[in-house]
This record gives sequence, structure tokens and C-alpha cells, in this order.
Amino acid sequence: MEDKRGQRETLTLVARKPSFSLPTACPDCLPAYIYLKFANIPFTLEFNLIHPDSDQIPFVESGDYVAYNNENGGVLQKLKEDGIVDLDAEVSGGPEWVSFKVMVESWLADAVLYELWVSSDGKSAHKIYHSDLPWPIGKILYYKQVYAVKQLLEITSENAERREEEIYRRVTVAYSALSGRLGEQTFFFEERPTSLDAVFLGHALFTLLALPETSVLRSKLLGHANLVKYAENLKLEYIDASSSSSSVPKSDPSSSASKRGPSYWSSKPKNKPTREKTEEEKKFKRRAKYFLATQLVAVLIFLSVLGGFNDAEVELGDDDDSFGYE
Repeated sequence: MEDKRGQRETLTLVARKPSFSLPTACPDCLPAYIYLKFANIPFTLEFNLIHPDSDQIPFVESGDYVAYNNENGGVLQKLKEDGIVDLDAEVSGGPEWVSFKVMVESWLADAVLYELWVSSDGKSAHKIYHSDLPWPIGKILYYKQVYAVKQLLEITSENAERREEEIYRRVTVAYSALSGRLGEQTFFFEERPTSLDAVFLGHALFTLLALPETSVLRSKLLGHANLVKYAENLKLEYIDASSSSSSVPKSDPSSSASKRGPSYWSSKPKNKPTREKTEEEKKFKRRAKYFLATQLVAVLIFLSVLGGFNDAEVELGDDDDSFGYE
């Protein structure tokens, strides 16, 4: 992680593109961005547009080091285990902190998946994941993801209503517990940010800004004034403040939002030193060349086998970037 002069190399966070007034609109990427902002370490932001269904994104790289989201409990856990940045050293052993973290990463994450892919009209998901792909491929990949999420959440035509009730019942319990724990504090534990704050703040901002006004999840969150105030205050301090001196985030040919103009933020990007790519990175980028063709073949086979995919139809269209919540 250090160069030949003993200086720490700048981290690069590779995420999905910005939208909805968020630096990255991906619900998995936003906590990683916030975590690095909480740590107050310099990093640059790059966007990957060509792997909408990759579980490696978000990932963090620096020199020859890469931490992918699909390994060792996710990118935040990987950064902690490898000694890159650890905000949880003083709290991670506490059972109360662990229980709150698990609740956010399971119950609330399931609710976001449900609303993004199952119960909504699909416009938010399209804007985040598929709007840069040709329309037929984006539509087919959307249907594929709907099917995958239903399997993950164990939703069938027979139990759909019961599973929806379970999901929102857990949301009610989670928000009430989090609201009680937070009170009027700035952070959930020890008056300092931890990965719990990063994960929940990412969830709250995504819910308030990226989900439609008809969202049940959004309405339940709005019922807890202190959680909404918490999200507004931390967004102002850690996200909006850095936008005032922003410049265009850096990008690479296979993962960029090429020539899209200024993003909503920047973290004082520095020139990235030239280095030899690792084999894992080379393999990841080689796959980009064949992504569209292989995905098209895969989903066509998928649809031909399953057929009758009528219950997941959505109407994909353009909507506004701004989603107010007042």
C-alpha cells in the first residue's frame, strides 16, 4: 500500500454511476463511499457501466491491492481485515453493535431488494443498472434480476403476500430499534462513525432519494424524524460539503461514465501512478469485451427455458434526477 518513497498510495473506489443527487446511486456502493468519507482519507471515484450484475462491484484498489465486494464479507470487511481502514475497532466486539449491524445488512437490505426489483415499476433499477445498455438487453437483464431476487427472498406466487408482510414487519422493527438507539446522537455508538453508520446512512439516503414517493419503505422511514434528520445532517457534512469543491471523478475505459460531465462530488482526485495490473484485474477487464454478447446469449437461453415471465413486467422510461422527500 506504500510506494517506494514510503508514501501511502491513493485509494480508488470503483462503483456504479451517480444519480438521484447521490455520488453513486447503487445501494451496495453508497456505503463504501460513505465509509471512506467517514475515514477522512483521500480517494478517487471511478464508475463501471458495463457489469450491471457483477457482485465484485464496489471494489477498492490501490497499487497492486484490490478489495472486491464478493469476498471476505464484503468490501468494508476486507478493508478492515487487511488493515487499510478500520472504523470499528472499539465497537465491533459488542453484541448490541453486532445485532444492529446484522439487522441493517439483512432485514433492511432485503426490503431494498424487494422494492427495487419486485414491488416497484422498475424505473429506479433501470436508471441505476441498465440505462447505459441497449434497451433490449437492459430489459432482459432486468427480468433476469427480478427472478434472481425472488429466489433469494424465497417469494413465490403462493406466498407473495405473506412474504411482503414479513419483510415490512421486519422493517418496522428495525427502524424502531434504530430510532431508539440513535435518540438525539450524531452517530449510533460512541459518538463516532462506524461501519454501521456507513451502511445505515447509505440505506437511508438511497431510500429517501432513489425510491419513488409511493414506496412503503420510504414512508416507514419518514415516520422516524430522528433517522431522517440523521441522514440529512450527515449528507450535508460528508457528501454535500465535498461537492462544493468538486471536479470530475477519474475513470478507466472499461468502468467509466466516459465524458458524462461533472459528477455530484469529488474527493480531491490525484493522478494515479502507472502500475502493472494484477491478473485478477486483467481477467475482470477482459470479460468486459465480451459482456454484451455473452449476457445476451445467456438471458435468451434463460428466457427460452423458463418462459411465461409475465408477472415481472415493468414500464421503463425516463424520470427526473431529483427525488425530494419533503
